[in-house]
Amino acid sequence: MARKSFLFTSESVSEGHPDKVCDRISDEVVDAFYRESLAAKLDPWAIRAACETMATTQRVIIAGEYSNTPKAVTVAMIQDVARKAIKDIGYEQDGFHWANCNIEVLLHGQSADIAAGVDAKQPSNQEEGAGDQGIMFGYACTDTPELMPAPIYYAHKILADLAHARKSGKGEAAKLGPDSKSQVTVRYENGKPVGVTAIVVSHQHIVKDLSSSKVRDIIEPYVRNALPEGWISKDTVWHINPTGAFYIGGPDGDCGLTGRKIIVDTYGGAAPHGGGAFSGKDPTKVDRSAAYASRYLAKNVVAAGLAERCTIQLSYAIGVAKPLSIYVDTHGTGKVDEAAIEKAVAVSMDLTPRGIRKHLDLNKPIYARTSAYGHFGRQPDKDGGFSWEKTDLAEIIKKAV
Repeated sequence: MARKSFLFTSESVSEGHPDKVCDRISDEVVDAFYRESLAAKLDPWAIRAACETMATTQRVIIAGEYSNTPKAVTVAMIQDVARKAIKDIGYEQDGFHWANCNIEVLLHGQSADIAAGVDAKQPSNQEEGAGDQGIMFGYACTDTPELMPAPIYYAHKILADLAHARKSGKGEAAKLGPDSKSQVTVRYENGKPVGVTAIVVSHQHIVKDLSSSKVRDIIEPYVRNALPEGWISKDTVWHINPTGAFYIGGPDGDCGLTGRKIIVDTYGGAAPHGGGAFSGKDPTKVDRSAAYASRYLAKNVVAAGLAERCTIQLSYAIGVAKPLSIYVDTHGTGKVDEAAIEKAVAVSMDLTPRGIRKHLDLNKPIYARTSAYGHFGRQPDKDGGFSWEKTDLAEIIKKAV
């Protein structure tokens, strides 16, 4: 029997965190491939991109593989895309500046062996194969209206609200820098989130001599506004810039790499993770697309009222189209048998890589926006972004059970 009363903690990092700078650049490159292929009226189904980024003091290195590249995607264009991303994040400091950091592009053609497995018609199913082997997990719960675990949802919201205030250039928030981290400890009673026992925020500041108490004065109103009314009490413990000054931040203070914040990207540790990062990968890579599909399915199971919590696992083999397994766990909250839900989700959506891309409309430049504040728990965009957050499959799954 699962515990009903406990504390659970999740952390988030801002778009200016070194690793998130790299995630953003990698996803901007994927978006550039899709945007330019659509502009040139090329087949977006043929695009292949896998992009990794490293960022350190005044230097960015972009490496990876591609195929079927639109001619407009050149080294100079990729460098420009990276600079614009760094500028949008807000880096104009001596050790890392969008205008004059050294950007090296080392992209090359995709391995023919990998391409053969993905592109070739498989003898068994006449379908594109998965871009890699692996396991992917999706999760949803009734903690929040977005059906996300409360600790990670509010850890994201705190930093997203602070970033919006910082970028407005108005008020005291203009003294803050792009790099920050948050951590929220949520108290659960009878399985429901009811309050916050501890809040940690470490936030870069661009005014050099800014004390921890002054930083708290700036950010505390945003933290309070981000959390539900009544969740912060006199007993809530606050740690704001607990080590003191946080003036040197971003890649100048700590080297960043794509794909190092996979728990931040997903469920904050409240659910399993298959291990594969998302950013920098086109949707033939099931690390990304099948993780989106599993979240979509889990969210729709909960939205259908079939469970209060749902974990879904999918597994794939490289070059093979159909998933090897589908697993559902409703953590003792299910209204119907889990095996029945497994069968229902299997017939409610085509879970081959092509089927996922088609159903969720993933062949679009929609990825840079996912690179900070979580890939899940977001609002679907009119242009197709965050399509995996829709609940349009709920009734279909319910009828299939």
